[in-house]
Amino acid sequence: MTQKAFSANGLPTLIGSIPLDSHDQALDWIFDHTPEIPLWPQLPGLAQEGMLVQFLEGFPGLTSDGGKTYFNTISDGFADEILAFFEEYLALCEDPSGLAQSRFQVSRDKAAGLYRLAEQMKERQSVAVKGQITGPFTLLTGVTDQEQRASYYDPTLREIIHKGLAMKAAWQVQFLKKINDNVILFMDEPALAGLGSSAFISISKESLAQDQTEVITAIKEAGGLAGVHVCANTDWPLLLSLDYDIINFDAYGYFDRFVSYKKEIHAFLKRGGIIAWGIVPTAKEEDVLKETGESLTALWKEQAGQLCSDGWDYSSILAQSLITPSCGTGSLTPEAARKVLEMTRDISTALRQQYLP
Repeated sequence: MTQKAFSANGLPTLIGSIPLDSHDQALDWIFDHTPEIPLWPQLPGLAQEGMLVQFLEGFPGLTSDGGKTYFNTISDGFADEILAFFEEYLALCEDPSGLAQSRFQVSRDKAAGLYRLAEQMKERQSVAVKGQITGPFTLLTGVTDQEQRASYYDPTLREIIHKGLAMKAAWQVQFLKKINDNVILFMDEPALAGLGSSAFISISKESLAQDQTEVITAIKEAGGLAGVHVCANTDWPLLLSLDYDIINFDAYGYFDRFVSYKKEIHAFLKRGGIIAWGIVPTAKEEDVLKETGESLTALWKEQAGQLCSDGWDYSSILAQSLITPSCGTGSLTPEAARKVLEMTRDISTALRQQYLP
């Protein structure tokens, strides 16, 4: 499957979470503010849509007890579950046509917004559609075994998670391609902000790159554009060196860290990469309230100006940019979240009118 030519052109899109309890209301907001690249909404107020559980269906050993989900690697049936998991995985590698009905599908119970987006898009047109999946590093460090050890440090669990997520990513691209040939799929990787800390000091860049690449490859082979979202600072040279199509970063809070790798950013852009600027704050409600579309448009111009060299000007940078919030709006009040969506739309409109008329 192939991705049709996609041009970012400063269009607005969102990060998944929205602080509402209705998927249909969330989609109304999405279509009102980002109709060019709508995405399916995640409602974190619903327990089944928490980012550490939403994409674990069908994985062996998964256990829920007292509100906590973990892998039970010492249960009597774990070995048989692993065998069945990898047999199905290998069969789908040989023939992906069965993916739609496999254990790797994401159910309506876990992602109702995904199915409602598909239903509502029958009456709509868009430039692209966007989905999201929790990234392997975030799941591997956030979900533990029965002894509360991070899954990353168990070789079997590590393989289950990155291979399972790769299949779930491919499934989601296939699903979204029924809506639009241009599919963008972000890996949400907040845990990558911890790289280099004492907690993850034993994790090598090589193993991290391997896990990321497996999911990236699955997205691309299914015909999607692979993006990564990190809402804090991280090892940007590493991510910029991988085969991502889109890098989404918190431009409001961490641009100074990101731009310090100007050479790597220019190389990423030169090979056709897209920068998704998280220019609209979401971490603090007071920042949301004090900013305006005009103030954040001016901030983007100031920041992009620091990349205007080596043949790159404002127009060429915007052509390979998307405008997004710095993170999802799930932790904000609905009123503040609505303002974030409004500012995202308004910044994109203002920049496109000035630089891409």
